[in-house]
Amino acid sequence: MTKTPIEKTLIAAEIGTAHGGDIVKAGELIAAAAEAGADAAKFQLVYADEILHPLSGNVELPGGSIPLYERFRALEKPAAFYEELKNLTEEAGLLFISSPFGIKSARILRDIGASVLKIASPELNHFPLLEEAASLGLSVILSTGVSSLADIEKAVLIFRASPSFRAKLTLLHCVTAYPAPEEDYNINLIPNLSAIFGLPAGVSDHSQDPILVPVLAALRGAVLIEKHFTLNPGGSGLDDPIALPPEKFRLMAREVRSAQTEAQAGREAEVLEALEAAYGEHRLRRVLGNGVKTLAPCEAANYATTRRSLHALREIQPGEIITRENTALLRSEKNLRPGLPPEFAPLAYAHPAVRTIPPGEGILWEDILGR
Repeated sequence: MTKTPIEKTLIAAEIGTAHGGDIVKAGELIAAAAEAGADAAKFQLVYADEILHPLSGNVELPGGSIPLYERFRALEKPAAFYEELKNLTEEAGLLFISSPFGIKSARILRDIGASVLKIASPELNHFPLLEEAASLGLSVILSTGVSSLADIEKAVLIFRASPSFRAKLTLLHCVTAYPAPEEDYNINLIPNLSAIFGLPAGVSDHSQDPILVPVLAALRGAVLIEKHFTLNPGGSGLDDPIALPPEKFRLMAREVRSAQTEAQAGREAEVLEALEAAYGEHRLRRVLGNGVKTLAPCEAANYATTRRSLHALREIQPGEIITRENTALLRSEKNLRPGLPPEFAPLAYAHPAVRTIPPGEGILWEDILGR
């Protein structure tokens, strides 16, 4: 093995929006996660306009084709709801973690006293959000799914260049697919990411098995293991179909802790032998991978549409100036064309459109420079 496992990996139950906006259900999820062995409960602070355009249409998710913008609108809650989530989480003895998707939600998390933010993989190139997160004085987890090594470097540099950021930065290796094929996980990348960037690294696991990816990640030195959590995999939550119910989450936590105990006692080889006996040598090696950072096969086709790009908020007429007010950095998803990457957005501002840009569509160089 190339890296000794840390003494205790933080295990996070990704509750996300599984509460459906119901604080009672949220309390039940938090209590169940604590009982199942979680150290942290992770949530998503959702405001639809920070993520998608209203014309983004239906998105294919594990539970089927969903009008995602409308679902996100239905999940919107005031800041007081998230403050109560934080209180319930801490009362259960867990660390509260939440993902903001824009500047508004990031500032809410600061205002309610959150100590840790997680930037989801599609927001790794949302540079205004990263700059805001760096200014808040909170620890940040950067999820690195559907990204290249250069994408990760750009994000990390924003935090390292910020005079305001003095907190902890952690990388979270991820495969942005739901569910994610376990053979795409390339667990050997975890210690390599840590070595390349000089940062602790963990894993966000969207694969179906509760043991294989988490235990191998712990043996490869993951400081954090995040796994979706639900009370009912058949429920109506957006991620419920790929989430672990309490009994499987408990099994995962127990196996991770057992593997770390064995490894700390010098019996790591025995843990690997047991995994090989249970899963087979070929399956084990496929999950471990080659340790090289590339787009996973299951996420490569979504690189442009999942990440942020410059979109027109409304129809922009020829001669109208491109501004921050009539555009936004949004996920394109499948029904809208992607626009310019966020790093080029400042070059587009103050230019007049040379042709009509339909509402919701990505803004391209041809829209401001012509052919």
